[in-house]
Amino acid sequence: RQGSELSGWAMGRWTYEGIDLNHNFADLNTALWDAEDNDMVPHEFPNHYIPIPEYYTFANATVAPETRAVIDWMQRYPFVLSANLHGGELVVTYPFDMTRTYWKAQELTPTADDGVFRWLATVYATSNLAMASEERRLCHYDDFIRFGNIINGANWHTVPGSMNDFSYLHTNCFEITVELSCDKFPHASELPAEWENNRESLLLYMEQVHRGIKGVVRDGDTEEGIANAIISVDGINHDVRT
Repeated sequence: RQGSELSGWAMGRWTYEGIDLNHNFADLNTALWDAEDNDMVPHEFPNHYIPIPEYYTFANATVAPETRAVIDWMQRYPFVLSANLHGGELVVTYPFDMTRTYWKAQELTPTADDGVFRWLATVYATSNLAMASEERRLCHYDDFIRFGNIINGANWHTVPGSMNDFSYLHTNCFEITVELSCDKFPHASELPAEWENNRESLLLYMEQVHRGIKGVVRDGDTEEGIANAIISVDGINHDVRT
């Protein structure tokens, strides 16, 4: 009701229990990077489908019921493409969201699939009417326009425990974050314009699910489909599973 003029950026960010859902997923990045530093990937430690650490599953762990519900949902359905929508900026961010150097607030931290993520982010940013406008102005002080309105999440600000990183490391899902409006809390009268700004980019983004290799992995003798077959691509240290 107050609109963005009177409510700060933190309004609505935390749950009733005081948990920031944007930082509440299990940190799988640290375990992967430690294993990489010790030359354990992928022979001794997986480069995909990384298991959730035991501490995260304890009843007294600081995990919101909403977060647990989303993780259960992701484990039941083999999503491969996703986006989460934020407000307050005009930019599309892509993993990793967490800096590899733990003490740095900003650091370019690309995934093994950086080219794909940059493509996905660009598809959204170039078709979003507000981002693509020649009259586009800065929302605040960050100049994302000169980068094509996309940025590696960790190179903007580090977010440990983000849903994007968790999706990439624990499931087959490639996920980005869309900051879809300078105004974090648009008034009701502004919502139709916000919808028009994002409608085509949402559709084009969903259509990207058809890119890449797809098919069925079958047993050469029986022609039966093979569940949980690991697909490796040369030069990309991140596998996917059927």
